[in-house]
Parts: sequence; C-alpha cells; structure tokens
Amino acid sequence: MMTTYTVAGGRLSLDDGGQPAATLRAAVWIDLLNPSRDEVQAIEQALSLELPTREEMQEIESSSRLYREGEALFLTAPFLYGADQGEYGSTPITFVLAGQTLLTVRYATPKAFSAFANRAQRSPGLLTSSDAVMLHLFEQVVDRLADILERLGADMDRASQSAFRTAKGTTKKKANARDADLKDVLILLGEVGEVTSRARETLLGLTRILTFVNAEKATAVRKENKPIIKVLERDVRSLVEHASFLSNKANFLLDAVLGIINIDQNGIIKTFTVASVALMPPTLVASIYGMNFAHMPELGWRFGYPMALLVMICSAVLPILYFKRKGWL
Repeated sequence: MMTTYTVAGGRLSLDDGGQPAATLRAAVWIDLLNPSRDEVQAIEQALSLELPTREEMQEIESSSRLYREGEALFLTAPFLYGADQGEYGSTPITFVLAGQTLLTVRYATPKAFSAFANRAQRSPGLLTSSDAVMLHLFEQVVDRLADILERLGADMDRASQSAFRTAKGTTKKKANARDADLKDVLILLGEVGEVTSRARETLLGLTRILTFVNAEKATAVRKENKPIIKVLERDVRSLVEHASFLSNKANFLLDAVLGIINIDQNGIIKTFTVASVALMPPTLVASIYGMNFAHMPELGWRFGYPMALLVMICSAVLPILYFKRKGWL
C-alpha cells in the first residue's frame, strides 16, 4: 500500500493508491507498506532511484544499511513493533532521502508511524521538508520507546515486589500458590528482557542513522532542522543508558527468582532425603525378620512381632528427632 503526503499552501493532501509521476515527485513523504511490484516500479521511475528489496533491508552490515547513491541517502534500521499487543518483533524500515521527498519502505507498522501520521494530518507544519519529516518521525519513535521503557520499568517493579512477597510467604496456602506466582514472574521477566533487547536494537539503529546523517547533514539536513539532530542524539543516548539499566535489573531479578526456586527445590529434596534416611533402619529390621532361616530365636517368641514393630518405629522416630535437634528439619 502506498500513501503520499503532499503539502501545498499550508494544507496537507493525503492520497492512497497509484499516483502519476508528477504527483509522486511533488510529495514530501511517500509511505510504502508491503509495497507491490507495480508500486515499487512507479516509485523508482518517478524518483529515478532503486529501492532495496526486503532481503537487502535485512542485511546487517553497515554498508548495506547506510549508504548514498547519487543525491539520495538510504538509511535502514530495525524498529520495534507490537509491544502493546504482546506479539512484538523487530522489522527493518528503510528511509530514503531523495531531494524534496522522504520515502519509507516497511513491512510492519510500529505504533509511532500511525501516531505520527495522525499528528501530521492535524499539524501539516511537521511536513515542511523531507528531512523535517524524517527527524520528526524519529522523535515520535523515541517518544514511543520512552513510553515502552517506562512501562517495562513499572512491570519489573511489580514483578520484584511479587517475587519477594511470594518468597516471604510462610502459610500453607501461600506455599501452594508460590509456584504459580514465581512462574508468572519468570514469564514477565522473559517478556521484559525480550522487549528491552529489541528496544535497545532500535535505539542503536537510530544512533547509527543519526551519526551517518550528521556526517551528511551539510547536504541532507536543512539548517533550521539541525538542532533536532542534537536533541535526538541526547534523547537516544539517555534511553540507551536506561535500557541498559533495565536489562541489568531484569538479570538481577531473574537470578533472584531462580535462587528462590532453588531454595524451594532444595527444601523439597532435603525432606525426601530425611524421609529416606529415617526409613532405612525400619527397612533393615523388616528385612532381617523377613529372612527364611530355620533357626531364628524370635520365630517362636510370643512377643516377637510386637517387638519388631516397636523396634521399627523407634528406629524411624529417633533419626527424625536427631535431625530436628541439629536443625536439619
């Protein structure tokens, strides 16, 4: 799907579908979402450039993501999407600065894109030039990532409180629900770690793009838009640091939760071990009197059976009392 944004006389004109070459060249922003082959050919003919394929957009080497062809800049980075729906992922998005037109090629819709498109319809002043569109779009992405990281921080605080509150539970009811609570905490920490890593990947991609554009800003960015790059670099740097802090916190909480689980498992294993040791002497006594030898003095004794039961009970109780005295139970 192709959407063109054209500003004329301070008013925004938004069109979907195929447009003549003259209209495409006059557009300040052309957004391609899952473009068809016909749409790609129309763009390439109108703007005299060659768009990267989806496979080329997924290449990880810097020279394939950030480069110049003639007067056009090609900038590609992975972007986080779907964080609110729980079906999150990263998708490469290519930004092409071609003269007066910004071209975006994407195969998913991060929320920042739809939010910026709505803002642009209310405030056409954001679309004064192609570089202004790109930088304001980056601002929207950074704001969105900041919101996501704030939410992840709140989620981790709740996970931390839940984990340690569960660990302090001593009643039988809390002990029975402990496994389910700790499982929920582990799942939450896994999601937080995954989203945080993808958010950091997006921020690092933005950092590379801003560094590249900063080196090319003499020809790629208008003078009035250059301060936006400095603000973006500062915001991205602070978010990278915050994402690193959240990642370290998630690792700490993960270690703490796993430690709690190990303590519970050790307690269970210790209980089984003590029970096994306590049952060994009665088993020995029962084994002795279960042997079928002809000459066993107790076979003819009237009180042999009660005596054997008493010996087995005492041999089971005495080790348990000893373990409790030592503090092993």
